[in-house]
Amino acid sequence: MRRAIALAARGLGTTSPNPVVGCVVLDAHGEVAGEGFHEVAGGPHAEVGALREAEDRARGGTAFVTLEPCAHTGRTGPCAQALIDAGITRVVYAVSDPNPQAAGGAEVLRAAGVDVTGGVLAAEAARGNEAWLTATRLGRPFTTWKYAATLDGRIAAADGTSRWISSAASRADVHALRASADAVVVGSGTLLADDPHLAVRGDAARPRDRQPLRVVVDTSARIPADARVLDDAAPTLLAVADDLPAETAAELAERVAGRAEIVALPRTAGGLDLHALGKELYVRGVRSVLLEGGPTLAGAYAAAGLVDKVVGYLAPVLLGAGPAALGPAGISTITEALRLTVEEVADDRFGGDLRITARAASHDRLADGQGTGDTHGTNGTTGGAHRPARPDQSRTAPPQAADHPVKES
Repeated sequence: MRRAIALAARGLGTTSPNPVVGCVVLDAHGEVAGEGFHEVAGGPHAEVGALREAEDRARGGTAFVTLEPCAHTGRTGPCAQALIDAGITRVVYAVSDPNPQAAGGAEVLRAAGVDVTGGVLAAEAARGNEAWLTATRLGRPFTTWKYAATLDGRIAAADGTSRWISSAASRADVHALRASADAVVVGSGTLLADDPHLAVRGDAARPRDRQPLRVVVDTSARIPADARVLDDAAPTLLAVADDLPAETAAELAERVAGRAEIVALPRTAGGLDLHALGKELYVRGVRSVLLEGGPTLAGAYAAAGLVDKVVGYLAPVLLGAGPAALGPAGISTITEALRLTVEEVADDRFGGDLRITARAASHDRLADGQGTGDTHGTNGTTGGAHRPARPDQSRTAPPQAADHPVKES
């Protein structure tokens, strides 16, 4: 199963709105006969790829799959039936499929006389598929907030300079994070101050059709005509307020014509409705978001309960003054603090920096392989880091002001 989980990870960033899935087929003698993973939405599922590689050796064999084999026909046929037709006699899967239109594969297999076992290494497999599982349950993208700061929590000096706080190795790692996400989100403040490009470059570079969607929260339509995110390296979406003056909206449309899409969303008291943005991105097939905005936008996301994971790069630097990494998040007392669970602390490959990865406490059950069945709501909550307070057919807060810049490319 661990091999299947490793195979599934190869699909990160390319399968949405579908999940990442890996499969290993053993022959009747227990030898590996075929391997596969879901490479791209609309392409063969992991089970089909492994069966094709195994050919006749699959008959009488066992299939290990990270997600319950699907039982419906979408852009591809049902994997449960493919396993039956290939003569597989035993199926072991890790996580149940929470999508009611695809679930039921285990029952189909059992009805055909196949021995089925579920829940094997469920926590490990769920962690690798956390974005899709969360998005399927909540109907909005899984959001990872990335930031780089000094040991005293500053993202820039008092004069605004910040290139570079983090190491070259840390900055390169950010491109790997982007490559595994469906969309990268920044605010207009960061856009105007830094003119970031936001495309995946370096060792993780990929063609335009495999690049994450670049999303700019530009409530008041301030993006300049020469912004780097308007090039053709990756697609771009501008999220603006739906109450813009007609003249402003028309000017924006002309300014970015042919280079970006525009979506108009409701405005809160001082910024864009981030819940509405999440729903819009979900409809567009986005299941994972990398939030790279500055402290104001990050604070707004946290206050709205929309931060699911945090990846922080801490440099061995002290500034003593300058903007903090997180802006106002609706917290007024220590009992309202956003509590996270640390997943990893790494310091051996980031050029002297420390990388801390933590997830929202509300995702502990998901990470433990629980809550991954047919559940499609959380009693009105959004599931992310916050104080107490429909799935894809193919398989699938306090207001924010102009975002404070954070240097990143």
